[in-house]
Amino acid sequence: MSRPDFDLSVYLVTDTAQCGGPEEIVETVRRAISGGVTLVQFRDHDLPDDEFVALGRRVRDVCDEIPLIIDDRVHLVAEIGADGAHVGQSDMPVAQARKVLGDNLLIGLSAQTPAHVEAALSHGPDVVDYLGVGALHATGTKPEAGELGLAAIRDVVDVSPWPVCVIGGVTASDAQDVARVGCDGLSVVSAICRNADPESNARELAQAWCHAKGR
Repeated sequence: MSRPDFDLSVYLVTDTAQCGGPEEIVETVRRAISGGVTLVQFRDHDLPDDEFVALGRRVRDVCDEIPLIIDDRVHLVAEIGADGAHVGQSDMPVAQARKVLGDNLLIGLSAQTPAHVEAALSHGPDVVDYLGVGALHATGTKPEAGELGLAAIRDVVDVSPWPVCVIGGVTASDAQDVARVGCDGLSVVSAICRNADPESNARELAQAWCHAKGR
């Protein structure tokens, strides 16, 4: 088993509308990587598969130094040439996703409770590579996610054998709290996609995380 190395420190999840449209996604990702983003997830629930693949390949081309994860559409990971997929609790089950992707690509899983961790672990410790836990704060991006708060996030971290990043309205000001409960990174959408200067926002997040981790 030889999966790509990955770093959850500053994990960008794209949002087409917040970036300003499909054309702006590629530039947002490029500038965010320049600012210190360590991992990118390409997410778009509305594009048809062929357009998703075409745009995903362009995003992949600017992610030459860091891994690219595809949200939900496990069947398109190979076509895009991405490094793995991220699935939610209502997406393709992780065991099935692992069968589709094989042993050499990354799988991230959204989790909200210790029970979600236990369910994933029942398929073995190698079925996923990291967890995305949230929402830390209620957001407009995923209003259905609800707000977990730090205590519930710590409950998930405490039982997880995998590294954990936190998502949901996360900003640089959350870095200290998130590090304190044992998380391995900040996963952001609006904090980068909604801003006119993705590079400086990514840099602010990266610096805040380094400071929070004492690096």
